Amino acid sequence: MTTATDQIQKIIVLNAPHERVWRAISDATQFGKWFGIRFDGAFVPGAAIAGKLTRSVVDPDPPGKYEGFAFDFKIEHIEPMRLFSYRWHPCALDPNVDYSSEPMTLVTFELEDAAGGTKLTITESGFDSIPLERRVAAFQANSGGWTDQVEFIEKYLALPPA
Repeated sequence: MTTATDQIQKIIVLNAPHERVWRAISDATQFGKWFGIRFDGAFVPGAAIAGKLTRSVVDPDPPGKYEGFAFDFKIEHIEPMRLFSYRWHPCALDPNVDYSSEPMTLVTFELEDAAGGTKLTITESGFDSIPLERRVAAFQANSGGWTDQVEFIEKYLALPPA
């Protein structure tokens, strides 16, 4: 059973073709441009890749204090044109803490055709397994973060294709 504190979900209909949205979420370089992260490898199921926070190409704010901070990702599943998912340690931003023994949350991007474009559903689940001392802060930070990311991908897709 999923609780209200275990999962964040954001849904948007993007004014872009299904294939273009798919590339924006499933290609590491494109994902990094709108999300604001530079990856050291491609998105391949089962791959463990590292990423460093950068500035999103559509973020109007100046670079943040976490720019250059590293994250570990484990690519879970890729179902072309429909689903992409990965695991990560949410809000793991303290350089003095080793998060490697903590459970990771699962982030899933699902695509569907929709009137006027492509429906994107982003779900991050597994917060209830995060250590209690970090759980609320991670949930709140990522809830706001996904709100920003939905806006970023929408702005990215409004740019001419790269």
